[in-house]
Parts: sequence; C-alpha cells; structure tokens
Amino acid sequence: MTGAVQAAAMLAVAILGLLVVLNRDPVHQIVVIGLFGSSLAILFLVLQAPDVALSQAVVGVGYPLMVPLTLSRAKEHRRR
Repeated sequence: MTGAVQAAAMLAVAILGLLVVLNRDPVHQIVVIGLFGSSLAILFLVLQAPDVALSQAVVGVGYPLMVPLTLSRAKEHRRR
C-alpha cells in the first residue's frame, strides 16, 4: 500500500513539473507552481521527511502568493 501511495505522489510531482515547464501564461503558471509545491510537500511527507515537507509547504504556498503581489507593485511603480 505504501509503495502505491509513493508512486502516485511521484507521478503527481512528475506531471505537475512537466505542466510548470510547458505552461507559458504567467497567471496559470503561478497556479501550477502552487500545485507543484503542494504535491512536493505531500511527496516528502509520504517519504517520511516531515521537516522537509513543512519547509516545502511554506515555500510552496509563499512563493505563488508573493509573485502576484510583486507583479502588481511593479505595475504601480511603472505607472509613476
């Protein structure tokens, strides 16, 4: 059972990683990067690395939230 869960988590990481690379729209890419980070956190948890999973969860959620904020600030700065 554990092998099947690990294989499913690895497959999800592989598919989402490919989608991140192939996606060209920045808005959709941010969403896919968030999903990819979440799937990595789940994979690390399944592989019994809870400290790495927690770190990845923070980065995987924080990065996709910071990118739109940064882009909106950059647009405001260009308008000035």
